[in-house]
Amino acid sequence: MSTDDFDEAASWSAARGGDSAAFAALFDRHRDRVFGHALRLLGQRHDAEDVTAVVFLEAWRKRDAVRVVDGSIIGWLLVTTTYTVRNHTRSLRRYRSALGKLPAPRPQDDHAAHVLDALDGFERDRKVRDAFAKLSRQDQDVITLCVLEELTTSQAAQALGVPDGTVKSRLSRARRRLAELASPLADDRPLFEGGAR
Repeated sequence: MSTDDFDEAASWSAARGGDSAAFAALFDRHRDRVFGHALRLLGQRHDAEDVTAVVFLEAWRKRDAVRVVDGSIIGWLLVTTTYTVRNHTRSLRRYRSALGKLPAPRPQDDHAAHVLDALDGFERDRKVRDAFAKLSRQDQDVITLCVLEELTTSQAAQALGVPDGTVKSRLSRARRRLAELASPLADDRPLFEGGAR
């Protein structure tokens, strides 16, 4: 079925009624965007895969609570991805804290020093994720929907359940704050190109 022929609203209506095949079609349609957003926030493929699975499990479990905006559930899925990543990160911190209480392993010779050079290439991505993580939840949501996923301010407003003007002011504030937090990156390229329509 081509994208143009796909009636997402009808498929979601069927999925809400318990049609697993309709839900599977929606999973196929949106899993890459959900996974991409999770990967952007976490930086680890296996963690992003786990988060993607949890998001769609939540969509199935909470079918009656999912908001449909302009015939699509993508806004709800992306906001849920952000929340799921936050929960995952908190769990990971608790896990690392518990590990920190264990005796330190004995040091071993570094037999892969060249790996350090490769890690430098990931430093900018880590700094961007760190800057994004310092934003408020509202700022993260509006940057995710309007900048990263390129939803219109009207679509973002409907997904978040707030007026259009609120999204516009949040977006302006979030961009300024992110620029301030990321300013030590000093890169020629803008942090995020494009924006809400």
